[in-house]
Amino acid sequence: MAENIYDEIEIEDMTYDPTLEIYHYPCPCGDRFEIGIADLRDGETDIAVCPSCSLMIRVIFELENLPKEKGEEETAELEEKEQVPVVA
Repeated sequence: MAENIYDEIEIEDMTYDPTLEIYHYPCPCGDRFEIGIADLRDGETDIAVCPSCSLMIRVIFELENLPKEKGEEETAELEEKEQVPVVA
């Protein structure tokens, strides 16, 4: 299937919804392009689609700059709390 990409958008220009775990960006049709953070992490796709029209955008991002998964954040916080300072 040939992809008709409307534009390429930096992820920093998109809005992240932590509750739904999606990034979104305004579409010219009045709706918005959407892509799930899980899809970005899995490398499944970098294409955000608009549910109201046929437009798609390519999301430009670095995997390491994505928000951490909830489990990863909790693990990092626990590791930080468990560290005991050592006096030399």
